[in-house]
Amino acid sequence: MSRISMEKAGMYGAPFVAMMLACAIGFPAQARDIAGFEVEGYTRFGAYSSPAGTPRGAYTLGGDTQKFRLGNEGDNGIELGIGKTADIGNGKKLGFMYMPAVWGGNYGTAQGFVAMSGFDFAPEARFWVGQNRLRLQEVHIVDSFLMDYGDNTGVGMTGLDLGSAKLGIGLFNSGTFDYSNIVPNNARRINIDLSDIRTNAGGTLRVLGTLVDGNFQMGSSGGGLSVSHNQSDFMIQGLANTFFLQGATGHAAISGKFQGLGDAATGGQQPGVKSFRIADALDWQYGPFGGQALAAYQTARIDGGINHGRNTRDISAGGRISYAAGQNFKLLAEAGTTSRSIDGQPRQSLNKFTIAPTLALAPEFWSRPELRFYVTHASWNAAAAVANSGGSGFGASGRTSSTLVGAQIETWW
Repeated sequence: MSRISMEKAGMYGAPFVAMMLACAIGFPAQARDIAGFEVEGYTRFGAYSSPAGTPRGAYTLGGDTQKFRLGNEGDNGIELGIGKTADIGNGKKLGFMYMPAVWGGNYGTAQGFVAMSGFDFAPEARFWVGQNRLRLQEVHIVDSFLMDYGDNTGVGMTGLDLGSAKLGIGLFNSGTFDYSNIVPNNARRINIDLSDIRTNAGGTLRVLGTLVDGNFQMGSSGGGLSVSHNQSDFMIQGLANTFFLQGATGHAAISGKFQGLGDAATGGQQPGVKSFRIADALDWQYGPFGGQALAAYQTARIDGGINHGRNTRDISAGGRISYAAGQNFKLLAEAGTTSRSIDGQPRQSLNKFTIAPTLALAPEFWSRPELRFYVTHASWNAAAAVANSGGSGFGASGRTSSTLVGAQIETWW
């Protein structure tokens, strides 16, 4: 999924192209207020083709930062959030948000919560209860929120001003709107989020702590700590950098959520994991040139079960470049290389390259909607083919490469 809160670029001429793109998604490109309701969401859909016996997307070795997504999604879906905030007097506000989602024909609830703000002891803080999606830090080109703690039902607070930082706290159980809390695990989680910590000119630090407790058949309770540093004008003006240093143990996920609970949402009982990640992402926009790049290294050590002590090491490097040839036409190119090493197994590798002529409403890298016409080539070694040969995996056909073609529209609002 893409970040909904990203700033949107302004709309430029070419009204015919703008009209066609807006009609394609069924609503205005930057709609935020409809009939007094706050509307937000995300969608992507299109037509995709691949050689017989190969999937139309999702070529990845399975790591959190390994799915370079341009021309590699091959799916259709939508998330549509509808909310309302009302002034209930004396500066206090009461609001709600409900966001259903449909992906691959499966209906679910992305979030649904009630919130209040304007209390005299903390007028800037927002107190919420329900399932509040708290996505903190994303690397868009790999479709991954590296810091993210709000997918379960719970209660919490965001935005409490401490002067030198802002504080958010969340208390969660393992349930969601779609899956009830599972008694055998009885998992509980607390997250503490400190953000907007000023470290230097143009630089801010964010720290997310996680503690998980429960009755686990395999693995253990655990905790996690994530630190990210966001820097504007990194070395040169216009270049933004985000650095991540993260670790987690047991049933605490490295992102800040639960890991491997084994409930109805995640499948059978899974062991805990000891994980570590270091990653760095760059964003830029220089005239017609925009883009994002990523380098990441992640390890995971299984805690419990028949694979207790087994280590996995993932490496990712790649980026996407956008060149605007005009106000409404961009040329996108994305390349990524990934590898996975598992104790006792041959090293897996996968490479992917995409080129995508694109129609858009504005020339910037982050402008949406985009209507893309793409060609993607993916190649992998024999070890990756064997590891991904089950079900509809890309190795099931016995091939070591595949070329995908498609047309896709993506937008958020």
